[in-house]
Amino acid sequence: MVAVDVKKATVLSRMPAGKRPRAVKLSHDGTKLYVSLSGSPRADPGGARAEAKQPDRAADGIGVIDIATRRLVGKLPCGRDPESFDLSVDDRTLYVSNEETAELTVLDAASGAQKARVPVGREPEGVTVRADGKVVFVTSEQDDEVTAVDTGTLAVIAHIKTDMRPRSVVFTQAGSIGFVTAESGVRVTVIDGERFATLASIPITQSSPTPSGPRPMGAVLSPDDRTLYVSTGRGASVAIIDVASRRQIRSIDGAGGRPWGIAVSADGSHLFTANGTSSDLSILDVATGNVERRVQIGGLPWGVAL
Repeated sequence: MVAVDVKKATVLSRMPAGKRPRAVKLSHDGTKLYVSLSGSPRADPGGARAEAKQPDRAADGIGVIDIATRRLVGKLPCGRDPESFDLSVDDRTLYVSNEETAELTVLDAASGAQKARVPVGREPEGVTVRADGKVVFVTSEQDDEVTAVDTGTLAVIAHIKTDMRPRSVVFTQAGSIGFVTAESGVRVTVIDGERFATLASIPITQSSPTPSGPRPMGAVLSPDDRTLYVSTGRGASVAIIDVASRRQIRSIDGAGGRPWGIAVSADGSHLFTANGTSSDLSILDVATGNVERRVQIGGLPWGVAL
């Protein structure tokens, strides 16, 4: 894990975390940083295994980093190949997607005790808890759907169809409207997070075409919920969507090499993307669409938390 001062665009520190750190999230109280770690061999963007070796299951887990000391203080067991995760609104529970076993593992964030393992769609990835904390949503890359799980009973309560290969899901602060990035569908699926229904499908484009075209991956909403920003992976851009009209209004091209993780500043003025193939962090000015700075990180960065 790498800590970056985004105002100075400099690396502050590097923190050992474990094998293949991917998704990262801060606790709501800002004291801990959680990161998913995987002992499964790395896969290329097409899904083929790039390393012909056995998985290291002892490496699987959720790493816990203390923000004050910037040190790894623990690792929570969470099933095979943890891909992504989210925290309950009270920071007491972790919901982790296990890609290889098509499960959602539910953990006590303090003790690491497993509360449940919930079967969900195949190749689960994105995990998001609704703002009221009552439902957690899990994307399924292979089944082209989102599974909704009741956080009280830990039972599956709905399956919502999406465009092809859904990656991540974000919800408005009210929690009623969700946006699901669909990599192969080259769209963002709009869903109703309360009625569990598909509402719309937004096509994703870019001003300067790339050989592969845009591939929607990560997503984040502006602080006022008016704008959705979507990283496009091999498309090397960020798509900007007007939430009210549910249409893309522009794109920021040349954001970096395969941007995936994406975050927005508290004032909504800047975006930050973790760029896998260029191994850097881009700092983007929302108003001008310019890439202000690129900070070298190394190691195929995947996730970003601000």
